[in-house]
Amino acid sequence: MTQDLYRLIYLSRNTIPGSNENIHQEIEQILAVSRQRNAASQITGALMFNRECFAQVLEGAHDDIQATFERIQCDPRHADVVVLDFKPVEARRFSHWSMGYIGYDTLASKEFTQIQQATGFDAKQFSGERIYDLLHAHLYAAEKAGSGLGKIA
Repeated sequence: MTQDLYRLIYLSRNTIPGSNENIHQEIEQILAVSRQRNAASQITGALMFNRECFAQVLEGAHDDIQATFERIQCDPRHADVVVLDFKPVEARRFSHWSMGYIGYDTLASKEFTQIQQATGFDAKQFSGERIYDLLHAHLYAAEKAGSGLGKIA
């Protein structure tokens, strides 16, 4: 029996304190743990970070995404977690990555920051599809360019 495939897109505020180095180390830890757990749960997706906020897309079985999202909501490094979209989908678009990553020093992150500023950081004004498209386009572009962003999966 096959399980239905779902996609979740959310935003959250970053609460990681400290220097850029400390934040970078915490993000590396998030990525390492997420990649391991996601691979075990057959979850794919991508994370974007820009010092202020996280934006993430998760794809997988409904219950696996729910369990993963519950951990995210309980993680003290995230605050004001807002679901932008959660729905069944026909196919995975992030199938190459257990957790692709776009950091805060990339063009995508700068675009993410511009979106945040244009909406006054009001999560209700964010479009899940816009976040989804931004992550997808930049990860594939990075992979084609050989930058390694998409290959960290």
